Amino acid sequence: MSSINPLAKGENSFYNNNFKRYCQYAENLNYIDTESLLIMIPLLQFKNFSIQFSKNDISFDAVRNISFEIQKNNITAIVGESGSGKSVTAMSVLKLLPEYAKVSGNILFSEDGTTQMDIRNLEKKNINSIRGNKIGMVFQEPMTSLNPLMTCGNQVMEAIIQHKKLSKTEAKKRTIELFKKVELPNPDLIFKRYAHQISGGQKQRVMIAMAISCDPLLLIADEPTTALDVIVQKNIMALLKKLQQQNNMAVLLITHDLGLVADYADDLIVFYKGEIVESGMAVDILSNPSHAYTKGLISCRPSLGSKGKKLPVLEDFLSSTSSKIINDNSTTFESKKEIAAQPILSVENLEVLFPATKNIWGKTKTFHKALDDISFKVMQNEILGIVGESGSGKTTLGKAILQLIKPNSGNIFLKGKDITQLYAKNVQTARKELQIVFQDPYGSLNPRLTIGDAITEPMKVHNLHHNDKSRKEKAMELLKQVKLEDKHFKRYPHQFSGGQRQRICIARALALEPSFLIFDESVSALDVSVQAQILNLINELKASLNFTSIFISHDLSVVHYISDRILVMKNGKIVEDGSADTIISRPIHDYTKQLISAIPGSNIQF
Repeated sequence: MSSINPLAKGENSFYNNNFKRYCQYAENLNYIDTESLLIMIPLLQFKNFSIQFSKNDISFDAVRNISFEIQKNNITAIVGESGSGKSVTAMSVLKLLPEYAKVSGNILFSEDGTTQMDIRNLEKKNINSIRGNKIGMVFQEPMTSLNPLMTCGNQVMEAIIQHKKLSKTEAKKRTIELFKKVELPNPDLIFKRYAHQISGGQKQRVMIAMAISCDPLLLIADEPTTALDVIVQKNIMALLKKLQQQNNMAVLLITHDLGLVADYADDLIVFYKGEIVESGMAVDILSNPSHAYTKGLISCRPSLGSKGKKLPVLEDFLSSTSSKIINDNSTTFESKKEIAAQPILSVENLEVLFPATKNIWGKTKTFHKALDDISFKVMQNEILGIVGESGSGKTTLGKAILQLIKPNSGNIFLKGKDITQLYAKNVQTARKELQIVFQDPYGSLNPRLTIGDAITEPMKVHNLHHNDKSRKEKAMELLKQVKLEDKHFKRYPHQFSGGQRQRICIARALALEPSFLIFDESVSALDVSVQAQILNLINELKASLNFTSIFISHDLSVVHYISDRILVMKNGKIVEDGSADTIISRPIHDYTKQLISAIPGSNIQF
């Protein structure tokens, strides 16, 4: 270990920003202790750090020569697209990279603020004393991070017993206290439950409880709110902020959501293709970004204000055409097709019940109303947005319309025909008119089928086009429509990015030339830049192909941008219905107001 004076290392502008912050703080107190500032050492410091993945004679530079610092008691955010190097940088702190990763540079960690240790040089025994103890981590997907064979309580206890050397009784008491601290309902009950028995937000709280169980100095949160609805997301981030202040710990927040950064981060680091292109105080960067990539990330976010003709995408800024795009966006987007006065879909008094409790013989005693007396219409050429929290009934409604779930009562009229009364064979025919684009494009594509086969398969099932040659020609045409190329026809899903896979799913849904499309959380897990591309594509396809759709999402800013009209759902009921602009600018129901206020960065002017 060696003592390092950070002022002697003037290479990093990040320190200068923090030095300025500390001086301003001290000046406000009419007191400056220059000597104490001189000996301050960052909690974590990356110096000339690089990661290269080498396997089967193929090498890829994931991170290239980065240097930055994380200060004590600060929330430092790393933003960038998927593949920019955010997560692998965070995982390297706990030495969680695969064996074929070649790492160079230094990762310096200081527990006491006076001396540093290089984490890269630690042996397995020593790094285990830091993992989960001095440095905790909350992973992106809590369902896959939690052990399905262990109760939530036992998983947290395991970490406490390992590092704190407490008895099982003491560890259980500590675990229940942690569950209370992270504001889990019924901590004693959650302690005994398995991961599949609790909600997504509750799983994330269990992960946070586990990460802070040993009072770490640093908490790494890797996309902790991705795919969570806005209210749960707001509650999770407020909890992290509260715990950070209570425990005086630093937080490294990895995210692609600049709204979260605006609301919660002190410092910001922008990653692009494995390099840092901008770093400093978050408020300074967001109010006055200097790099074209940062400007692009900020501008890709759908605005709650007026809609432009199209959302800017990163390529617009990186190719220096951003001024043209911004000027083009000054007018409101107008579809080439006018919304017809006649409905293509009518839902009347729809009700769906799920079993809630059963008796000892397996007979259902009580039911949960997933959909409660739902009625609405969707007009020809209209995009209807449906928003609400997880569990509000959005996806159940989509599945009921597709007849993937049989309603207990009510009617669904598609082009005047009640599809709830159709026999199985006729339902199959009706599904040609009704198609869906799912949330997870990778999970909804068969990994053993090329994308060409995935697109032509539904044509074969419904006997569309004359032969395989004409089907292939149609598939090639669809690939071009969704901005992919002919050469992609014979590739497999794993060979594409998340955004490209979602384009493939849209092409597959369009293969049957449906009159009605349902988008179920189709952009929620995508980077903001890829999300902008998909939303632009949907708008272009809507204008050219004249389809009608329902767009389901928990993100009101996205729904506002893409939709003509919005339904707000809560606990299986529609609580508000109106035009997209009216819902956002003049909400009536308290729940709608709550959803709008929970949008990250909604009060920040970028």
